[in-house]
Order: sequence, then C-alpha cells, then structure tokens
Amino acid sequence: MTEINSSAAEAETLFDVGTDVGSSLPPVYPHRAAHGTAGTLRQWQQEALDLYIRKRPKDFLTVATPGAGKTTFALRVAKMLVESGEINRIYVIAPTDHLKRQWADAAARVGLNIDPNFKNSDGRHGQQFIGVAVTYAQVANKPALHRNKTEAGRTFVIFDEIHHAGDSLSWGDGVREAFEPAVRRLALTGTPFRSDTAPIPFVDYVEDADGVRRSKADYSYGYGPALTDRVVRPVVFMAYSGNMRWRTSAGEEMEAQLGEAATKDITNHAWRTALNPEGEWIPSVLAAAHKRLLKVRDKISDAGGLVIATDHEHARAYADQLDRLTGQKTTVVLSDDKGASDRIEEFSEDGSKMWMVAVRMVSEGVDVPRLCVGVYATSTSTPLFFAQAIGRFVRLRKKAEVASVFLPSVPVLMGLANEMEEERDHALDVPKSAVEEEAEEGLDDDLLEEANKEDRASESLAQGEFSALHSNASFDKVLFDGDEFGLGGAVGSDEEMDFLGIPGLLEPEQVSTLLRQHQAEQLKRQPRAAEQKAADVVDHRRLKDLRSQLNKSVSAYSAKTGMHQGTIHNKLREACGGPAVPQADQAQLEQRLKKLQGWFVGQR
Repeated sequence: MTEINSSAAEAETLFDVGTDVGSSLPPVYPHRAAHGTAGTLRQWQQEALDLYIRKRPKDFLTVATPGAGKTTFALRVAKMLVESGEINRIYVIAPTDHLKRQWADAAARVGLNIDPNFKNSDGRHGQQFIGVAVTYAQVANKPALHRNKTEAGRTFVIFDEIHHAGDSLSWGDGVREAFEPAVRRLALTGTPFRSDTAPIPFVDYVEDADGVRRSKADYSYGYGPALTDRVVRPVVFMAYSGNMRWRTSAGEEMEAQLGEAATKDITNHAWRTALNPEGEWIPSVLAAAHKRLLKVRDKISDAGGLVIATDHEHARAYADQLDRLTGQKTTVVLSDDKGASDRIEEFSEDGSKMWMVAVRMVSEGVDVPRLCVGVYATSTSTPLFFAQAIGRFVRLRKKAEVASVFLPSVPVLMGLANEMEEERDHALDVPKSAVEEEAEEGLDDDLLEEANKEDRASESLAQGEFSALHSNASFDKVLFDGDEFGLGGAVGSDEEMDFLGIPGLLEPEQVSTLLRQHQAEQLKRQPRAAEQKAADVVDHRRLKDLRSQLNKSVSAYSAKTGMHQGTIHNKLREACGGPAVPQADQAQLEQRLKKLQGWFVGQR
C-alpha cells in the first residue's frame, strides 16, 4: 500500500475538497452506501484520492482488488475534476455493454450524466450528458471519432479494467490514438497481469532486478489488505475430487482420480470429464453447493449462487439440474443473448432467486453483491480469469459475510486458490516459452468477444477428441487463507457436512478457528473408524479387477441399450445400494456385477 503523508496545504494546491481526514478514517464504514454513491470514503479510497491530488497526474493507475470500491473512487475523482472546472467531458471505457450501463447508473447517483447507449454512428452525444460510456471494441472500431470528441473538450478518461486494452493490437492502438489528447486519464484494474506480453496503453513499466519490465501502479490495494480491513469477504474454497473415466481419440479407455499427480493431458481430460453434465460429479457438487447456499440463507436471506460454466450447452444442462434441486427456474446468462444484461439486473434485484448460471461473461466487473456461493465449473485456468471470477463473490455488504466457492480439485486451481492474497503486476520481456507454458494451462482472454464464446476445451469434446464415460464426486478438502483443512470423505458424509454447515456470517479469524476445530474433530474420529475396520483385510488387487470388470460390463450394456454409462452406474447403485465405484467394497461390486449380468438376459 502506498504510504501517504499529505497535509492540508498540499491538498489546497489543487482543490479544496475536504481530503484532510486522510489516515484517520477507519478502514471501512459499517453501512456501505449504494454502489458508486458513498458519501464517505474508505481509507484506501481516501489515501488514493489524497495521492491523486498531490501528484496532479495526467495518468494514474489504481490497482484494487475486486469488490474494494474502484467505481466509487473513480467517480469521486471525476466529480472533483468537474466541480473544479478542470474537465468538462467524461469518457468511461468498459469491457462489456453491461458494464457501460452499470457505470452510467453509478455516475447518475453522484450527479454525473453519462450516456451508455452512445453509438459510433451517433457522432455526438446529447447535451444533457457530460460524457459517454463505450467499450474497448467500440473505440478500436473508430478511434478517429473518439479522438475528435476527446479533443473537442477538456476530457477525463476512466479506463475500467485497463488490462483489456492489451487484448489485441487494434484495441491497444485504438485506445492510444483516441485518448492521447485527454487532459487526464485514470486507469483501473483488479488484475493488472496478463498471460501475454502485450503492453497496456498509458501504463508505466519499470525494469526489475531481473531485467523484466513490470507495470507500476500509482496506488495498489490488494485482497490481503482489503481482507484485513474488512472491506471484502473471506473466501472458503470447497474442493471436490472423484474418479473419472473417459475414452481417448484412439479408442483407449482411461481412468484417473481427479487431483492426483498425473500428466497435464490426463489432468485436463479428467477435469473435463468431471464437468460433463451427464456424469455424477457435477450433480453431486451442485447439490453440495445448494446445501451450502441454503445454510447461508439462514442468516443472509437474499444470498445467491453463481455457476460459471464452460460453454452454452453445459450452462443449460447445469441450469436444468438446479431447476430440479431448487424447484424454481434458474437464471441463465449466455453471451449471445441480447437480454443478458436485463437478466443479470433482474437476478441482482430479486432476492428470492437462488441460482444464476453464466458462461464467462459474469466473471468480470459485473456487480451482483448478493452472490455468496459459487461453483467454478469451467476449464479456464489463467490467473486473470480465476481472480476475476472469484471477485464476483467477495463484495462485502454487511459485517462478517463469508463467501464459499466450489471447485474441482486440480493442481492449477488449488494453487490459484492458495495464492488469493498474492499481488501480481503485468510483466513484459518474459521469455516466450514461459508465456506458452502458462497459456497451455487454460484459455487466455485474447479478445473479450472470443472469451464470451464457447471455450476450445468444450469444442474438443464435441469434435470427438475424447469422450467422457463416467464420473463421481468425493469431498476432498477446504482451502482458506493459504491453509488446507479436512480429511476427505464421501459426498454426504459427516466429514463433508462439517464444512458445508459453517455459518454464513463469520469474521475471518472465526472462520479459521472453526475450520481447525472441524479438522481436530475429524482426526479424533478417524482412529475409531480405523479400529472398526482393522479386522477386515482388503485385497486391493481383487478390488481393482472387480472395478475393471464392472466398468467393461457397463460399457457393453451401454453399447447394447444406448443408455449412458453414468446412468447405468446410477441405476446399479439404486438397485444394490452402496457408494460410488471407487468407494465400494468387494461384496458391493460383486453384487452389482451379478445384477448387471441379470439385466443382460432380461432379468430385473
């Protein structure tokens, strides 16, 4: 955090806007004002404003964690500049159309009229507006138009999520051309890092000790300090593993435990198998997440949940499953749906609606403060996307709210979850091999329009590179504040329920204390369970053979009947009882094999 040593005299050199309270402010006020309208600033916002006034910069980069209040800070700067007469025109550049409307609504609450419906073909905005909100793509399409508008007034430009200006060469070049003549430019981002080395316009880069140029923020406020200041919610990550089985493009059947040490290809295929809506993993995780949401709603009556899906087909399938779970229609937000913004706003305002499913587009910037529970059901794994996705759940409305995010237990996501508090900068001059290696782990945000379309990962499934055959879910562990808790367990087990039942209102220290208590209780229970099974000698080779026999028989029965293999396994469990295949004992597996043999000859 930038150290501030301001004085009233320094503040008056630019404007007198009552900023002499500085560091005496508490980190966060107990009653949060409506988005973009805060009459009093949080401490970090006040410090950043003090610094802005002292520096009188043409360019100012503010890096603040999602949910910290970047919009409020930016609009306070804009209002100050308008009232002082320094500027008479405002431009807001946002990644998406929905965010344009969100900015216009927030600006209106502080008396600034911004037109979010301005089109390039309009030429100029109405006299009732002081400025416009446009997208990066809109600027890149006609940079000369926006340059003329910028030059025609004393223009202040706000870049929302400035890292998107580097999404493509045309976007970066367009932004530079259009807004080079601006009187002042304020760049905002919650994630200034990218997986590529495309420079971001109007951002300073400073060479570090290793000779790598890194972005330099004028003011930074990371998730760690924001959590300490009680500005954002703590996030509890619920990780789920399970047994996955798929067929490769060569026709070979493969099986792996999600999250176990494996090659990158095996990990990715197991991961995508888990996300297949026809398997058992997703329904089990959605059911667990819904139990968690109901628990949170005991204390936070309007708490909502968000599932971030890989593609449109998966999103619709997940929504169907949630419809059956909840008894209400799930809100589905697809990137090609013209009514997407309206659906998001309707969900945000209606506290009776429990779940929303979206394909990527709700992952960044969209403000739905009542989101408390999330399911990360996408194969995208870049740090940028993960941070923005988790940012949808950290916005704090009242004291002691806790966010819960369910995710597959795969190494790259476990690493990102454990590094929530790590601050990153955008690095140039990174060796190409390092960039390519990171890109292999997930899809990058090459263009926002492309990012809102179906991922390549799901397309490879549809094209037959491999086919998911079967999946099941098991509770793996809980991650919080860099620590891991839990000893694993079956879905529905006491071990899982200990963590699903955590109250929805807790301070961060209370979350840590409660997680450690549950861990200690499970460790006490474990020896007794071991003693009860000590007399049972398990033949692991026999178990492996039985699992293989059962899976081959299920595959053959699937070919005969056309029934999906996951459905067959479910019907066998319904008929014979017992857990999923990886947790079943020898007698249970033998019983299922016998039952399936009967089905082959028409016995029921």
